[in-house]
Amino acid sequence: MNEILKYLKKHGEKLDAEIAEGAHLSLSKTRLYLAELAAKNEVVLCDSIRFEKGKKVEGLLCRVAGFTPPASPGRKAKVAAIN
Repeated sequence: MNEILKYLKKHGEKLDAEIAEGAHLSLSKTRLYLAELAAKNEVVLCDSIRFEKGKKVEGLLCRVAGFTPPASPGRKAKVAAIN
């Protein structure tokens, strides 16, 4: 389960199939671990349906609960002065 948490912290929100591939686990084992992590409120899961090249792809969309990834590098938006 630690592999899944590390993967999600590094890569952000992902589908269960992407997590299984990235963490080098089977999809069934990944779904089992995700269910256990969701029961402990360590990850947030929601059902997702995507259409890629006209094909329907169903899966679980996962992210770490309460984790905000660091801001991306680059220019920041200017703050308007209030007078």
